[in-house]
Amino acid sequence: MSIEQTLSIVKPDGVEKNVIGECFRRFEKGGLKIIATKMIHMDRAKAEGFYAVHKERPFFDSLVQFMTRGPVVVSVLEGENAIAKNREIMGATNPEAAAEGTIRKDFASNIEENTVHGSDGPDTAKFEISYFFETNEIFSR
Repeated sequence: MSIEQTLSIVKPDGVEKNVIGECFRRFEKGGLKIIATKMIHMDRAKAEGFYAVHKERPFFDSLVQFMTRGPVVVSVLEGENAIAKNREIMGATNPEAAAEGTIRKDFASNIEENTVHGSDGPDTAKFEISYFFETNEIFSR
């Protein structure tokens, strides 16, 4: 097993539902350490840049609109197999298909407003972390 870092975002619906602390509790209970975190309100350009990989998809505009409607909490999580572990804690993208006890099953409204985001692989995690954090803002333990 290897120590990894991954990006986590508590999306606007998670902030609105006041479940930031519960998401953090689940990450920590699952063995992940929060080594950087901040609340931001993305503007359109920031959200479009982050989701550029989806630019040609039909849901791109609604995703950007959703992600800019309110503040989000971006965090760097660290731990053994952090990427897979975080994805397990989050649950399937579609909350209807998510396992019981996952963040998305418990708090998400639908496939787009699904409360949390997590990196899907090592290369993605590296890009996503650097998109929101400077090296001196991350406190790896």
